[in-house]
Amino acid sequence: MITSVRKHSWAVLLVFCVLIAWYSAQYNPVASGEQDHYGFLSLVPALATLLICFATSNVILALFMGIVLGGLITGQYNIVQNFLIPSLGTESYAQILIVYLWALGGLLGIWNRNGGAFHFAQVISENFVKSRRSAMFFTWLMGLIFHQGGTISTVLTGTTVRPVSDREKVSHEELTYIVDSTASPVATIIPFNVWPVYVAGLITIPSMSHFIPDQDAAIRLFFRAIPFNFYGLLAVTFTLLFALDKLPFVGKAMRAAQMRVRSNGELDAPGATPMESPELTVVNLAPGYQSSLIDFFAPISVLLGIAIIPWLITGTPMILEAFSLAVVAAMVTSIIRGMRVADAFEALIDGIKGVTVVAIILGLAVTLAKVSEALGASVYIIDISTDLLSAAPYILPGLLTIICMIMSFSIGSSWGTYAVVFPIALPLAYAISPEPLYITLAFGAIMGGSVFGDQCSPISDTTILSSLVCGSDLMDHVLTQLPMAVAAAGIAILLYTAIAFTIV
Repeated sequence: MITSVRKHSWAVLLVFCVLIAWYSAQYNPVASGEQDHYGFLSLVPALATLLICFATSNVILALFMGIVLGGLITGQYNIVQNFLIPSLGTESYAQILIVYLWALGGLLGIWNRNGGAFHFAQVISENFVKSRRSAMFFTWLMGLIFHQGGTISTVLTGTTVRPVSDREKVSHEELTYIVDSTASPVATIIPFNVWPVYVAGLITIPSMSHFIPDQDAAIRLFFRAIPFNFYGLLAVTFTLLFALDKLPFVGKAMRAAQMRVRSNGELDAPGATPMESPELTVVNLAPGYQSSLIDFFAPISVLLGIAIIPWLITGTPMILEAFSLAVVAAMVTSIIRGMRVADAFEALIDGIKGVTVVAIILGLAVTLAKVSEALGASVYIIDISTDLLSAAPYILPGLLTIICMIMSFSIGSSWGTYAVVFPIALPLAYAISPEPLYITLAFGAIMGGSVFGDQCSPISDTTILSSLVCGSDLMDHVLTQLPMAVAAAGIAILLYTAIAFTIV
C-alpha cells in the first residue's frame, strides 16, 4: 500500500514538474539577468526537490529533478554545462571532496580497521554508559564537546557514540536526532570556532559601518546575541530533555521509533534504507592488531589541535590541513603499532569508497544551491515579506526566523543563508529601529532560523552526514526530528515577537 502511494505521488509530482516547465517557457519572456528573480517560479526547483524527497525518499532523484527544473525555468537547458560543471568544478566543492569525503571517509575507514573509535567508546561505556538513557546523554555530551561546527561535530560525535548506542538499543532515529541537533545549533551558542569569524565577515559592510565599524565589533555582536539565539538554545535544550527522556512532545514518528526499539530491539524501521556502508560501520580489525586509545586520540588530537590553535592565534582555522593530517596521523599511528602498510592503505581506500553516495548527494545539493541563486530565490523571499514591516515593525525578528527557516531548508545550508540574508536584513532592521536590542534580536533570529534548515533539510550536509555516521535512513531521520525542531522554532518566533513588540 505504501509503495503504491509513493509511486502515485512520484507520478503526480513528475506531471507537476512538466507543467511548471511548460508554464515558465510560455510565460517568462524576460531573459535571465534582466530581473532579480522569477517570481514564484524562483522557488519551484527547491520546493519540487523537497516534495519529491518526502514523496519518494529518493534524494538523488529529487535533487536531479530540481536541477532539471531550474534549467527549464531559466532557459539554460544544458544543465551539465550551465550548472553541474560550474558547481562541481569550484574550489568549495573540491574542499568538500577532500575534507568531508576523502579525508573523512579515509579516517573512518582507518578507524574501522584499527578499531580506534570503537575501542574508545567501549572504554567510556564501561565507566559511564549503563543504559539507553545514559547512552543518549553521552551522545548529547559529546555533541557539546565537539562543538567546532556542523559537519565536524556530526562526524566525530556519531562515530564515537554509535557502537555504544547500538549496544544499548538506542534507535538510529533517536541517535541521529541527538547528533544532528547538537551539531550546528551548538556551534552557534558555544562559539569557540570559526562561526563568529565567518559571520563577522558578512556583516562588516559599509551600510552598517555606523553600527558595526569593524570585525571586532561584529564578533562582539555575535557573542552578545547568543542569549537571543532562541532556536539554538531551545534545540540544544530540547535535545537534552529528549536524551533524559523528559521531553513531553516528540511527535508521532519518533514515538513509533521509540516503541519499536523498546519492544523488539530493531534499530531501524521496517523497509528503511540506512545511509551506511560496511566499509565505515562494521569493525574489521586488521589481522593481529590490538586496538588502543591512542588509535582514537592521536588523529582526534591532531584534527582538533590544528583546527583550533591557529584560529586562537590568527583567527583562521586550518580545517583542510587538520583533516588531512588527522588521516596521516591515524595511518602512521596504526603502522607504528604493527599494522601492515598494505592494510592501512586498503583501509583508507575502503573508507573513501564508503562515502561515494554521499559525494553524489552533496555534489547535487551544491548544484541545486547554484540553481536557486540563478533564479534569485532568496531575493524573492525577502521581497515578498518586506511590505508587511511598514504596518507592524515588531514582526521583523520573527519574520526573519521564518524566512531563514524556509531558505535554509530549501538550500540545505545555514552559511549560504547567512551570506544572503545578513547583508540585507541587518540594514533593514537598523532602518526600522536603531535600538541595539532590536538589532541584536534580528541577529539572533537570523542565526537560529538558518540553523533550523541546516539541521532539518534532507539536502543539508549535516543531515546527510549524521544519517551516514549513525546508520539511519535519511528520510526517517528528517521526519522524526521535524516535530521537535518545528516546536522549538515556533516558541522562538513567539519570543522574538513578544520582545520586539515591547521595544518598537
